[in-house]
Amino acid sequence: MSSYKQALEKANKLTRKKGKETSATKLLLLHFSDLEPTELYLKYETEMPEKTYNNFFDGLNQYLEHNIPTQQIMGYVYFYGHKFIVNDQVLIPRFETEELVVNVLMLYDEYFPNQNIDLVDIGTGSGCLAVTLKKEEEQHFTVTATDISKEALEVAIQNAKNLEVVVEFLQGDMLHPVLDRKFDIIVSNPPYIPSEETVDDIIFDNEPHVALFGGEDGLKFYNQILNNASKVMKPKSIIAFEHGYDKAEKLRSIAKSNFPNATIYTLKDMQKLDRMTFIINGFEVKL
Repeated sequence: MSSYKQALEKANKLTRKKGKETSATKLLLLHFSDLEPTELYLKYETEMPEKTYNNFFDGLNQYLEHNIPTQQIMGYVYFYGHKFIVNDQVLIPRFETEELVVNVLMLYDEYFPNQNIDLVDIGTGSGCLAVTLKKEEEQHFTVTATDISKEALEVAIQNAKNLEVVVEFLQGDMLHPVLDRKFDIIVSNPPYIPSEETVDDIIFDNEPHVALFGGEDGLKFYNQILNNASKVMKPKSIIAFEHGYDKAEKLRSIAKSNFPNATIYTLKDMQKLDRMTFIINGFEVKL
C-alpha cells in the first residue's frame, strides 16, 4: 500500500497529465482522509488505509475523467469560514462573494449601527449570502431569501439548519415573493453571464444554467430587481449587488434611472475588478 505522500505524488502526476490544478488533489485527499492539513503533514510518511486510498482515487477520477468540480465531489465548500453543502442544483459559492458579505456588514455598521433591520437576499441559491449575513448579525438581522428553484431552496434550507440560523426562504422569481414587504437592505448576486458567452466546461456541465446566465447582455435580472425595488424598499435603504466585472457602468446607469437621488458607486474586488455596486438610498452620504 502507499503512504499519504506517495498517494498525493501519484495523484499530482495524474492531475498534471490532464492539465488540471493540483490544488484539487490535496483538497480531495484531505476530504477523503478526514484530516486537517496539520494532521496530514504529521501522517505524510505513514501508510494510507486501503479504503481511504480507494475512495480518494475514485473521487480523483470523477474530477479528472468526468470533469466534476471538487466541491460537488466533496459535497461542501467553505464560505466566510462556514461550511456550506453544495450539489449540482446550486451555484458553487465563490471567494469573490465573500467580499460582498464584508461590504454589506460594513454598510450596516455605518448606516444602521446596532439597529434591528430587515434584509432580503434575491436569488439565494445555496443560501451562502443570506445564511452568512444572518450568522454574522444574528441579533439584528431578520433575513428573507428568495429563489425560483425549489431544489436550490432545499439546499439553502439545509444550510441554514446546519449553521443554526433562522432564515425565511420563499420560492418565486426575483422580488415577486416579497412585493408586499419592506426592507432596509437588498442583497443579490443574480445570474450575470451573457447567454452567448462561453464558460469553462467544468462550470457549464455541472452548475445550474438558471444560476449562471443573465440574458443577452447579462443584465436581465438586475433590470428586474431595480424596476421593482422601490416597491419593497424602506425610505432609507441600501441595495448591494455582485456583478460581472465589465457591467459596472451599465448597471450604475440602470440604477440611476430608477433611483435618481441615490448615491451609487462601484467597488473593486481583491483581483482589482469592478465587482460590486451599491445603491445608498435616502441617506446623506460622504464618499
